[in-house]
Amino acid sequence: MLRIYTRTGDSGETSLYDGARVPKDSIRVESYGTIDELGSSIGLARQYSTNAEITEILLKIQRSLFNVAGELATTIGEQFPEKVTDDDVKWLEEVIDHFLDLMNRDEVFQFIIPGSNLFSASLHVSRTICRRAERRILTLHEEEQIRPTLMKYVNRLSDALYAMARYSETELIRVTFKK
Repeated sequence: MLRIYTRTGDSGETSLYDGARVPKDSIRVESYGTIDELGSSIGLARQYSTNAEITEILLKIQRSLFNVAGELATTIGEQFPEKVTDDDVKWLEEVIDHFLDLMNRDEVFQFIIPGSNLFSASLHVSRTICRRAERRILTLHEEEQIRPTLMKYVNRLSDALYAMARYSETELIRVTFKK
């Protein structure tokens, strides 16, 4: 019988992709765990999407997050076989530019209250989880070398999620500040 529990983590440690054991509360586990949370959040957002193009983009992003998490779950990143590449970063930049071009660029950089519909709201939640993942990865980078391309990918990903969420807003509730 196949079981989901192994009992090997009962003492507060977990195994990484390369077999190394680390505490479950290590910054490495926190980093790839937040990427896992992000992937699940994007999956939820995808269920609210009525835009086939965005749905396809989100599915591609979810798949790539397995590569990000896998590399983060490997003590020597070079050992993980599938990594995000500079081409993946470039693709995200193309996604960002595409959705910004579909909007009135004068309005894109105004502060809005996010979430005028379920889809945009869920994408904004994913965007904030992505920003947290980026902060966790930067903290890990202070201790261990993380490939610059991986860090660029996560940074561009939050911008891509913003662009798609902002494009998907059905009402713009602007935030203005007193001068």
